[in-house]
Amino acid sequence: MTAPRRLLITGGSRGIGRAAALLAGAQGWSVAVNYRKDQAAADQVVDQITSQGGNATALQADIGEADQVADLFDRAEAALGGLDAVVVNAGIVAPVMKLAEMQDERLQRMVQVNLLGALYCAREAARRLPRPKDQPPASLVLLSSAAARLGSPGEFVDYAATKGAIDTLTLGLARELGPDNIRVNAIRPGLIDTDMQADSGIADRAFRLAGNIPMGRPGTADEVAEAVIWLAGEASRYVSGSILDVSGGR
Repeated sequence: MTAPRRLLITGGSRGIGRAAALLAGAQGWSVAVNYRKDQAAADQVVDQITSQGGNATALQADIGEADQVADLFDRAEAALGGLDAVVVNAGIVAPVMKLAEMQDERLQRMVQVNLLGALYCAREAARRLPRPKDQPPASLVLLSSAAARLGSPGEFVDYAATKGAIDTLTLGLARELGPDNIRVNAIRPGLIDTDMQADSGIADRAFRLAGNIPMGRPGTADEVAEAVIWLAGEASRYVSGSILDVSGGR
């Protein structure tokens, strides 16, 4: 059996998405790197992959918009000659505060990107990834969060709620798409040292809370990327409907 080699990663210009794109490129995948606004960062990821002999392309789209998601998948398929795996990584977090203090605009954007965006991407994957059972299965990997089971009280319960929905989506969609030879799994990262932490208003949050982690330190984007690409690839070909914690035991 030949491993799948054509991969779309949403939110691939920074953090976990960037690390996953670079690892995939190093392992021989052709990679479509989605970004929303930072083209320079996405181009840098593409340049690093291509400079090492890989194949990659940067594609702009806001995954919170259904029409842009459909167009993104069209362009990714055209650029790579099809898709074998999709990583739904793009997401947002917002400044730490209690739910009672949150404004409507924040809640709406959180749901639009983290939940509706994931649903739009999963829907396109469900439409495009089915294949005969005599072929290696396609793979859909969703990025959840340890917040889905911890709740993030006093910080961002809105974010946690959207990630809890990703866990449910993973379980249901794995059963729904299994007959189409598509595996569906999720990763729940814990406290990871990425620039997304700054979006919470506390840039060193992962290190401030390190005392709550049994392993005593935050994780890295590269460590999460290893799990993402394992789930995307053939080595995990009998794994579906799983939610993998990458959280240092927290």
